[in-house]
Amino acid sequence: MVRILFVCHGNICRSPMGACVFADMARRRGLSDKYDVDSAATSLEEIGNGMYPPAERKLREKDVPRIPHRAVRMTPADYKKYDLLIGMDSANIRNMARIAGGDPEGKIRRLLDYTGRPRDVADPWYTDDFETAYRDIQEGCAALLDALERA
Repeated sequence: MVRILFVCHGNICRSPMGACVFADMARRRGLSDKYDVDSAATSLEEIGNGMYPPAERKLREKDVPRIPHRAVRMTPADYKKYDLLIGMDSANIRNMARIAGGDPEGKIRRLLDYTGRPRDVADPWYTDDFETAYRDIQEGCAALLDALERA
């Protein structure tokens, strides 16, 4: 079983969307038993809060089942617990490495680095553009799942 932690700043938009989208893609491909996914934040700002309502609405609109969710913060122990820690943007990656005390095993990766167009997933908290964030997350999750299945 491959354990994947999706991580963003507050764990209320992009990272729970990533976990839900990836889990749904794996399920649709008949691969649910191969992957265990969860999500976390690099900050303390939203700890205990549920998924941001516009993010939930976007998943519902796309028929993506939601995973029960309350925001949690990534911990140093998560580095050992998970096989991959997937950040949504470059700032997340820096903060994840700081929390983990480095990345000696190369487990911390940016989601869209798996695609042909490496870049950050724009934060819909600031842009209010949940459609673009969803498309980026969907593209990244598909590329990540493809990469894992090829390995």
